[in-house]
Amino acid sequence: MTYRAPVDDILLSLNHGAGLLAAVKAGHLGDYDIDMTAAVIEEAGKFATDVLDPLNQPGDRAGVKLTDKGVVTAPGWPDAYKQWTEAGWNAVSGPEEYGGQGLPLAIHSAVNEIWSASNVAFDLCPLLTQSAIDALHAHGSDELKTIYLAKLISGEWPGTMQLTEPQAGTDVGALRTRAEKQADGSYRLFGTKIFITYGDHDMSDNIVHFILARLPGSPPGSKGITLFLAPKFMVNADGSLGARNDIYASGIEHKLGIHASPTCTMTMGDKGGTIAYVVGKENGGMSAMFTMMNQARLGVGLQGVGVADRAYQRALAYAQDRKQGKAQFNKEDRSKSDSSDPIIAYPDVKRNLMLMRGMTAAARTICYATAVAIDVSNRAADPKVRAKAATRGALLTPMAKAFSTDIGNEVAAIGVQVHGGMGFMEETGAAQYVRDARILTIYEGTNGIQANDLLMRKLQMSGGEAVWDLLGELSAIVSKVEASNDPAFGTTGAKLRDAVASVERTSKWLLEKIATAPREALAGATPYLRLFSVTLGGCSLANEALAARNDESVQGDAGRYATLARFFAENVTVQSGALERSVIDSADALNAADAVLVA
Repeated sequence: MTYRAPVDDILLSLNHGAGLLAAVKAGHLGDYDIDMTAAVIEEAGKFATDVLDPLNQPGDRAGVKLTDKGVVTAPGWPDAYKQWTEAGWNAVSGPEEYGGQGLPLAIHSAVNEIWSASNVAFDLCPLLTQSAIDALHAHGSDELKTIYLAKLISGEWPGTMQLTEPQAGTDVGALRTRAEKQADGSYRLFGTKIFITYGDHDMSDNIVHFILARLPGSPPGSKGITLFLAPKFMVNADGSLGARNDIYASGIEHKLGIHASPTCTMTMGDKGGTIAYVVGKENGGMSAMFTMMNQARLGVGLQGVGVADRAYQRALAYAQDRKQGKAQFNKEDRSKSDSSDPIIAYPDVKRNLMLMRGMTAAARTICYATAVAIDVSNRAADPKVRAKAATRGALLTPMAKAFSTDIGNEVAAIGVQVHGGMGFMEETGAAQYVRDARILTIYEGTNGIQANDLLMRKLQMSGGEAVWDLLGELSAIVSKVEASNDPAFGTTGAKLRDAVASVERTSKWLLEKIATAPREALAGATPYLRLFSVTLGGCSLANEALAARNDESVQGDAGRYATLARFFAENVTVQSGALERSVIDSADALNAADAVLVA
């Protein structure tokens, strides 16, 4: 079953659910032409269908190999990457002064979902390159930008992000890779990094590594970290490639999923030290790192959306084709036909498919809304508008990463269930999505860390002002649903009204507990993120259903969006009350868990 980009769903989510159209009309995105959006999405869909999707399952089977010449990727991957860069896809949102197309991050996010859906292992390479571009553009010297930025933006030289060490994963401050300053102003790096995505490969003639290391005498912990740039091959004064730098893949990981993406152990210093250059300031690596991480977290959230949508498409096609038994439930109807019915006729299969589609759509809009907020924070002329958008983007980022990757896992698992026993067999393709999705909740900051970030940082911004602003907007959407008197919405308005109230009560309770009993507050971090996300997602789907009535491109099918919004509200958002109780009532039991968690 070939992947097809859900162009109409993406456009409705971008333009209305995420607010791209409103931002353009308000003049916050400069001279961006909203009419370009559909053309870009459609072309991305064609590339994904024709080039990336056919490589997905073969790449999963072939994996990657470490040879004496470096890492070799699966057959067809170097050629696909060449087509990718030549088509300009890596440069979609890059700054124009360095050869980028300068399109909004929201557009980049939509095509990123498409790449992830068609081939998430491939998407990891440009995702990390985008993070490298952001860090270099924001923190790099003019000299480094002149040498490397245009190459990164075009994709000719992809980038890596090298943080993790055997003893330093989430605790970045524990890293030991050391840097020694040289007389010419460069540095030499010595150490080992693990779990480095696309740390080495044969898809390009150079790779630009971004590496965290520690200088002698630097402050302990995260305050003593510096970000460095180190190319695989040195760059001569005329731009040509010179000598091989002392950074090598010394091993590749054998993983549960994303087999076609090389995950490398990188060794520096066996041949005199890796030549590197500071990005930003000495001991200022954390600031530069978070520039990379925030972009990557949104990108990983979009990977969750992409994998979920692909799993849904495959499950839907299977359910429409697979015949099993009779779906009629009274004897008279059953006797009228000798043929079996497709399994999509069964209520439980319909429920599973609607859950898959609804959760995917909700996660999609949360991610796109995050991207639009970041766009406005970078592009709007009014400083107050930029500041408010930056706060909104910061609030949404942990939900975009955590909720969307949770959904990627949940939807992929439901997809296997829809396939039944065949879903457990690799040839159907459903199992690969489960394996590929599993890493998404872990890398770029585990989802538990995202929940803690939402609670301990984002909720507290300006005394909760960002949360109250967003809840006010969600309440206004609920009022519109209620005022529509459309029977297609069923009890959507009431369910969403209850959910918004649950988020408000829970947020106030948590703010109080953060100040007086932070352990109790932290015990509820994960259910709080889920509560906020299913409420935001439910309101967003309802808002899109309302907008679809007046959007000529979907007006004929507008009713299906109301049906989807109703299903999500009545089956997913309705869980808000239980999540609220979980946050408020469960802290004592969790904090007493040491009595249970013994060997």
